[in-house]
Amino acid sequence: MAWVLKMDEVIESGLVHDFDASLSGIGQELGAGAYSMSDVLALPIFKQEDSSLPLDDETKHPPFQYVMCAATSPAVKLHDETLTYLNQGQSYEIRMLDNRKMGDVPEITGKLVKSIIRVVFHDRRLQYTEHQQLEGWKWNRPGDRLLDLDIPMSVGIIDTRTNPSQLNAVEFLWDPAKRTSAFIQVHCISTEFTPRKHGGEKGVPFRIQVDTFKQNENGEYTDHLHSASCQIKVFKPKGADRKQKTDREKMEKRAAHEKEKYQPSYDTTVLTECSPWPDTPTAYVNNSPSAAPTFTSPPPSTCSVPDSNSSSPNHQGDGIPQASSEQLQPSATIQETQQWLLKNRFSSYTRLFSNFLGADLLKLTKEDLVQICGAADGIRLYNSLKSRSVRPRLTLYVCREQPAPQGQQPAAGGGESGSATPFVYHAIYLEEMVASEVARKLALVFNIPFHQINQVYRQGPTGIHILVSDQMVQNFQDESCFLFSTVKAENGGGVHIILK
Repeated sequence: MAWVLKMDEVIESGLVHDFDASLSGIGQELGAGAYSMSDVLALPIFKQEDSSLPLDDETKHPPFQYVMCAATSPAVKLHDETLTYLNQGQSYEIRMLDNRKMGDVPEITGKLVKSIIRVVFHDRRLQYTEHQQLEGWKWNRPGDRLLDLDIPMSVGIIDTRTNPSQLNAVEFLWDPAKRTSAFIQVHCISTEFTPRKHGGEKGVPFRIQVDTFKQNENGEYTDHLHSASCQIKVFKPKGADRKQKTDREKMEKRAAHEKEKYQPSYDTTVLTECSPWPDTPTAYVNNSPSAAPTFTSPPPSTCSVPDSNSSSPNHQGDGIPQASSEQLQPSATIQETQQWLLKNRFSSYTRLFSNFLGADLLKLTKEDLVQICGAADGIRLYNSLKSRSVRPRLTLYVCREQPAPQGQQPAAGGGESGSATPFVYHAIYLEEMVASEVARKLALVFNIPFHQINQVYRQGPTGIHILVSDQMVQNFQDESCFLFSTVKAENGGGVHIILK
């Protein structure tokens, strides 16, 4: 037993000696000086690993930087995106900084660029229903905008634009070589988009996003250069200051090891790079170098729009050819699906369904569409996809009276003539119970120029002609049948229609 223990000691001492000898080489390489981590990192093995990493010069360098002069919250964990609190209606400066290195993006040197600043939803769920949410806000706050530019305080911005149909965006031109600051005011607060339940709910976060464009070969500012955004919450006046103070006091009460898990509060908010907002920018056009930038409207859509004179959105008169795109077909391509959405007033969802075929859209259930588009637009889209008709207020059956052979009278009420030729009636559907609607639908169904119809009469007792008024139309029985004829007006200009 003693001999075994002795052998263990000899082996152990030998291993220690070999390990010390192996370390002596490292000591010689590092020299007699003190241990230095930088020297270790300079060893060939580490250099070989680092050589596969991209160098700083190879990393993408953003051409611009946007800095908002508002403090970030101290109650944000490390590696999370910063959060900034803003007061409703207060002006906040966004500094537009030229961050280009020598030779970067030379085509904009000495030229103006265009930037669009938007306030948008941070939550993806609200992004899907953005149009519905903004329309509701507009209804409750008529005449107000979600985002405004404080032009008197702003510096270096040129030709500012606000689109009445885009209440959450402002745009302007600026020169990267000059000092530029845009002061913005956000007028919506985060709790306005929170479902009201019992009070005290947390407000939804927004995003401030800046997209910058340069001119293309046609002089339009549509070539994307850079985009950046930050997360914000908007409070009623002075509310952001109180929230910032509350967060700071909460952090001060935390233990030291807990504070290390949170970001410090910075005096300014640096917007981080992001993807450009998918909306097509409004075109500024500069036709000559010396001319001031001018504003042009976007080109008209090439998609067809339903005729306002159609017999009914869903109940079409007989004999009227209808476009095959009235109902979305399962075989519809992506482009045809996009055109159908535009034609049926779902333009705000074309980006969301940009990769959908007709079959993909038709597979969505009513619950899916309500969740994606919100209750109002979701139900409307579902009904449009399923071609659910809106019941008209009044249905009339009309037949144009043809000259009958001598001694033969037409059979009214859907009968047949003596020669066994049936009278073909056409259905017209009225959404409005007015006389002008009757004239318009008759003109459409029977190809009579609407502007040539002077009056519509109803033949009364003893053959008298009674002017069809709105009150008379309101007293028509549903599914009434009429024969009608046309007579030239006395002055020779147009025709009168007589219902029998």
